[in-house]
Amino acid sequence: VQLQASGGGLVQPGGSLRLSCAASGLTIRSSSEAWFRQAPGKECEFVAAIRESNSATRYSDSVKGRFTISRDNAKNTLYLQMNSLNPEDTAVYYCAARNYWSVRYSDAEVWNYWGEGTQVTVSS
Repeated sequence: VQLQASGGGLVQPGGSLRLSCAASGLTIRSSSEAWFRQAPGKECEFVAAIRESNSATRYSDSVKGRFTISRDNAKNTLYLQMNSLNPEDTAVYYCAARNYWSVRYSDAEVWNYWGEGTQVTVSS
């Protein structure tokens, strides 16, 4: 299984970015996926997750209403649309996957597959 994250960059406060995570060796519509982030000097933080069976989504309180997780089954790609970005969103963002949903979805330890991170910097 390989997950390849992309789409990070430098954006001004209030701006938007869309992250992508291309999957191989795994069918994303049959799996659960998530985004985590890690800022310098901080622990890995849950951002959003999407379930395999009904595409139900979960978000951290810090991004709810601003970020949207979705997937394109035809492209086997996961997305994270990020709007109204602020400097506190600056971090390396990682996509993750597992075969089945876990009630501990916000715990990084339960996710089996990880992509390399993509840097998001929000600064004026």
